[in-house]
Amino acid sequence: MHLLDYLVLSGYFAVMIAIGVIVSKRIKKQEDFFMGGRSFGKLLQTFAAFGAGTGSSDPVNTANTTFTSGMSGMWSVMYWLFVTPFYWITGVWYRRMRHLTLGDWFVERYQSRALGVGYTIFGLLFFVFYGSMFFSAIGKVATPVVGVEKMFGLELQYILVPIIGAVVLFYGILGGLEAAYFTDLIQGICIIVLSVILIPFGLLALVKEFGDPATMGMMDGFRILHEQVSSDKFHVIGASSGSEFPLHRIIAIVIINLVGIVVQPHFIATGGGSAKTELNARVGLVTGNFLKRFCTIGWVLTALIAAALYADHKVLQDDPEQTWGYASKMLLGPGLTGLMLACLLAALMSSVDCYMVVGAGLVVRNVYAAYINNKASEARYVLLGRLTGGLIVAGAVTVSLFMFDVFKQLKLTWVFGVLFAAPFWVGMYWRRATTTAAWSSVVFCALAFFILPMTLPTMMPSLVTAPEFAIANDMYRTTSLREAAPSDVRAAQQRHNAWAKQLADAESDGDGATADRLRGAEPALLSVGDSMEVVEMTGGRPIFWPDGLEAVDARGNAIDVKPAPVGDPVKQGDVIRQRLAYPEGTQWRGKGSFQLDFLLYQALGINLRSMSNATLDTLTLPIKIVSPFLVMILVSLITRPCNQDGLDIYYAKMKTPVDPDPQADEIALREALKHPEALEQRKLFPGSSLEFQRPTVVDVIGFIVCVGVCFGIISLAVVLAQIGA
Repeated sequence: MHLLDYLVLSGYFAVMIAIGVIVSKRIKKQEDFFMGGRSFGKLLQTFAAFGAGTGSSDPVNTANTTFTSGMSGMWSVMYWLFVTPFYWITGVWYRRMRHLTLGDWFVERYQSRALGVGYTIFGLLFFVFYGSMFFSAIGKVATPVVGVEKMFGLELQYILVPIIGAVVLFYGILGGLEAAYFTDLIQGICIIVLSVILIPFGLLALVKEFGDPATMGMMDGFRILHEQVSSDKFHVIGASSGSEFPLHRIIAIVIINLVGIVVQPHFIATGGGSAKTELNARVGLVTGNFLKRFCTIGWVLTALIAAALYADHKVLQDDPEQTWGYASKMLLGPGLTGLMLACLLAALMSSVDCYMVVGAGLVVRNVYAAYINNKASEARYVLLGRLTGGLIVAGAVTVSLFMFDVFKQLKLTWVFGVLFAAPFWVGMYWRRATTTAAWSSVVFCALAFFILPMTLPTMMPSLVTAPEFAIANDMYRTTSLREAAPSDVRAAQQRHNAWAKQLADAESDGDGATADRLRGAEPALLSVGDSMEVVEMTGGRPIFWPDGLEAVDARGNAIDVKPAPVGDPVKQGDVIRQRLAYPEGTQWRGKGSFQLDFLLYQALGINLRSMSNATLDTLTLPIKIVSPFLVMILVSLITRPCNQDGLDIYYAKMKTPVDPDPQADEIALREALKHPEALEQRKLFPGSSLEFQRPTVVDVIGFIVCVGVCFGIISLAVVLAQIGA
C-alpha cells in the first residue's frame, strides 16, 4: 500500500470516531443508547438493516466459493434471498413488541426472568461468533492488500484485527445505537462502492491481458471472460455432482435460516424495533436486505473476473479465501486500494457496532436490572452497557484470532439460531406454549446439537474407533472431457512449473527416489481448444465425523493410506466413473465432534453411503429444523400453561398498531385491552388458541412484491451470466 492509501484509511477512521463523539452528547437514557429513541425513518432503518446484515465476510465468502464453484457459489451468501419476503411481515413484530431487547420478549411471553438470562447467554455467544467471522474476513483480505504477511514479528491479522476492534469500540461505546446507525449510513454507501469498484477495472484488465486495448472497450471484457472461463462456471445452480450448492441444499439452508433469523438478537433493533413507525420498520428491513442481494451479484462477477485473470496464481489455488484481497491488490492503484480496505472495514464495523450495542442491552436489561439492581439510574445503565459492549468486541476479536476460518465460522452460525427458534415461533402463534416447553426445547437443542456431539467422543473413547461409525459415503473419480479454456491452459502451465521446480530441487539434493517418482507424474500441458480431462473426486466424506477420519495402526499412530479402484469403471459417453475405496481392514479414528443426528437416519435404514457430499450436508439440517418444534409442542401439551392475564396483555400488544407518539400509543394499548372481543376478531381462527392474525392488504401485496423482486434478482444474475457468452 502507498501513503495515499494510509491517508484514506486514517480519514475514514477519523470520521467514524467523530460521529461517536458528537452523538454521545445526545444520550440521556437507556432507550437513547440501546434504541436511538425509536426515532429512525426509512433511510436510516434501510442502511441499519443493510449494514448489520452485510459483513466483511460476505464478499470474502462469495469470492471464495465463486472462485472454486462458479456462479453457484453465490449461494454461500444469497441463501438469504428467499427469506427476505418474510421480513415484510416480521418487521411489524419487532416494533409491536415495544421492547429494548429480545430477551425482554422472552421474559414477557413466557413470564420467566430466567429465560431472559438464558437468551442473553445465547445472544452474547451469537455476537461473539458472528462478529469473529467478520474480523477473520478482514484478516484474509488485508494480507494480500497490504502486501506484508508479518508486522513487528507477528502475522498481520494479530495487529490489524485488534486495531479495528478498538475503533469500533470507541465510537460504539460513546454513541450507542444512534452512532451505529449514522455510521451505518456512511458505511453502507462504502459497501455499495466496494461491490462495484473492481468490476470495471477487472473488465479492462481482461481486455489488456487477452485482447487489444486499442480496438476493444470495457464491454468486450465480458466476451473475454466467457472465453477464459469454462461454461460450467456460469451455472447459477450447481450442476455437477461435486457442487457445494445443489438446489436441495439451497432449499434446506433457506428454511433453517428463516427459522433461525427471527431470534438473532440484533433484529429487535435493525429488524424494526428502533423504527419510528411500522411502515418504516417494514420498508427499512426489506429494502436494506434487498440492497445486499444486489451487491452479492457484484461480488460474484468480481470473483469470476478474478478466476479468469488469476486461475494460475498459486496464492489463490492454495487459499481461495484471499480472492477478494488479491484482486484488489492487483487491479487497484494508490488511493483506491485504501478505499477498498476502508469499504471492507465499513462492512465489518457496520455489523459489529450494532451487535455490541444490542448485546450490551441484553446484559443490562435481562441480567443487571432483572437480578442485581432494578432501581439504578439511567446513567448507570448506560455506563454498564458501554462496558459490556467492550467485552463483546474483545470476545469476537479473540475467537477470530484462534479460529480464522471464515466459511467454517459461517456454517456454525447457520444452526446456532435453532436454540431459541422454536420457543419464539410457537410462542408467537400459540397461546398454549409453556415456559417448561420453552426450556425443554432450548435444553434439547443445546444437548443434541452442540454439547453431546462435542463431549461424547471424550466421554466414550470407544466411539472414536467404533467400526460402525467409521464410515464414509462412496468415493468416485469422475473423468470427463471438455475443451480447454485459456484459464485452464494457464492453470496447467502453473502446475507444470511447480512440478519442474520440485523435480529440479530433488535432483540438486540428490534425492533419487523423489526425482524418479516425480518423473513419472509430469502434469500435462494444454493448448486452447485441446480436449482435456476434467477429473472430479467426490465422496469419501465421513458420515459421523464432520472433522474427518484418520487411518491408524494397531498402536493408534496415524498412517497414510491411499484409495484404490474397485471394480470396473462405468462409461457413459465421454464420462468415465470409477469407484474408489481404501484397503479392507483399515482402522480409522474419528476427529472432532460426533454427528449425533445421523444415528436416526441409520436407524431408519437410509443408505447414507450412497449420498453425495452436498446431500450429506443437507441431511444435517432437517432434524435441527423439525425436532425442536416437536419437543416444544409435545411438552406444552402436558405442562402448565402461562398466566392468562399476562398472555392477554402480550397478544393485545401484538394486535395493536404502534402509534409513533409514546403517550398516544400507551392510551391505544389500554383501550385495546378493554375490548378483547375486537382483538379476537382480528385472528384468523377466532375462539381458538392459535394467534395467527388475518393478513391485511398491505401484508399480502408487500409479500407478493418482495417475492417478485427475489425472482428479479435471480433473473438479473442469469442475464449477467450470459453477457458476452
